Amino acid sequence: MVFEFQLLVVILFLIVALGVLLKLFFDLKQTYDDLLFDKRSQSVKYGQLTEQWIPFSDKFPFDSQNFRFIGKPVDGVCFEDDKIVFVEFKTNKSQLNESQKRIKDLVKEKKIDWFELRID
Repeated sequence: MVFEFQLLVVILFLIVALGVLLKLFFDLKQTYDDLLFDKRSQSVKYGQLTEQWIPFSDKFPFDSQNFRFIGKPVDGVCFEDDKIVFVEFKTNKSQLNESQKRIKDLVKEKKIDWFELRID
C-alpha cells in the first residue's frame, strides 16, 4: 500500500513537471516566433529605407536625376538618354518576388509597348 502511494505521488509529480515544461516550451516558442517576426519586419523596414537613398549613392550606375521611384511592383525606372531601365534594389539575401520575375522576363523578351491616350 505504501509503495502504491509513493508510485502515485511520483506519477503526479511527473505529470505536474511535464505540464510546467510544456508551458515553458510554448512560452519560449512564442518568444522565438515574436523575435523572428520582429527581425523580418526590421529587414523589410531596412530594405524600404535603403531603396530610398541608393539612387544617390556611388554604387548607383545611372544619373540619379533620371531615376523615378515607383515602389511596386519594381522600385523605379531610370530614363537614360539611350535606354529606359527598370530598377529593383535588393539587400542581403532578398530575392525577386514572382511579380518582379515576370516583369524581368517581359523586359528580357522585349515585350514592352508604348501607349498614348489623348483626351480632348
